[in-house]
Amino acid sequence: MEKISFFNSNNPTLVMSAVINVPEGFDAGCRYPAIVVSHPGGGVKEQTAGTYARKLAELGFVTVAYDASYQGESGGAPRQLENPHVRTEDVSAVIDYLSTLPFIDQERIGAMGICAGAGYTVNAAIQDRRIKALGTVSAVNIGSMFRNGWDNSVRSIDALPYVEAGSNARTADASGGDIATMPLAPMSEADAPNEELRQAWEYYHTPRAEYPTAPGFATLRSLNQIITYDAYHMADVYLTQPLQIVAGSVAGSKWMSDDLFDRAAATDKAIHVVEGANHMDLYDGAAFVEEAVAVLGTFFRDRFAAAAAVETVAQ
Repeated sequence: MEKISFFNSNNPTLVMSAVINVPEGFDAGCRYPAIVVSHPGGGVKEQTAGTYARKLAELGFVTVAYDASYQGESGGAPRQLENPHVRTEDVSAVIDYLSTLPFIDQERIGAMGICAGAGYTVNAAIQDRRIKALGTVSAVNIGSMFRNGWDNSVRSIDALPYVEAGSNARTADASGGDIATMPLAPMSEADAPNEELRQAWEYYHTPRAEYPTAPGFATLRSLNQIITYDAYHMADVYLTQPLQIVAGSVAGSKWMSDDLFDRAAATDKAIHVVEGANHMDLYDGAAFVEEAVAVLGTFFRDRFAAAAAVETVAQ
């Protein structure tokens, strides 16, 4: 693992912070398949995204886990901006960086993400054909979650006050005062409405996985973009790349993985259900993560092998 930084191609004033992992026996004179790994909303590269990136590198891939723009050790202000459109473009910005590395096979670039990072990765794949294969873990379509609730029990129109709150926050921010924030996961154990989200609090705010650059909140102004965002927009037309979805059988968020499977145009798509796992178990539950990595590793290896075979025939 090596810590790296590079200018964000979408905003050259902003420097991205990331870690790159290479397989054992790495030879810079060879070309390797690569996987971009995107972290959950409120997370950073040192948490679950880094875990998946490291484990996938052990299976033979070059992997990059990065901090989103405005978050972690990446640049940008206001800090903790969670703009879905920016986060989607971040995925492509990392691929732009990978395209400059001579040891990366441009025809074997994949992407995966966890939680909201999975949704952003899906949205990136819909518009960026350089992503040849796509994986998701505990996928969250952040717009759907904020509109419809963790368990899909809220009407979209009922989220209109959140759009107004985000609008008002922008006005307040423009006045030069303190930037208003909102939680992306419960900020205290008492705030958690159920056990699964209590574990989200535990993950981000206790020694289980807390990290100094992951405060667990976002700017309140982010609501404007989040509420109206659909990570799966036009997936029924343009999401044609091979797709492997991984979700826990008892995850409250599983409906968003099911929705992705139903909406994706891909003919090569599958959903793997990890029995007994909830949403957070797939972040750091050792046995659950190992199962997810095994499924994803096989998926990416097989799809990249097929791509390499096609390239050889074409030559």
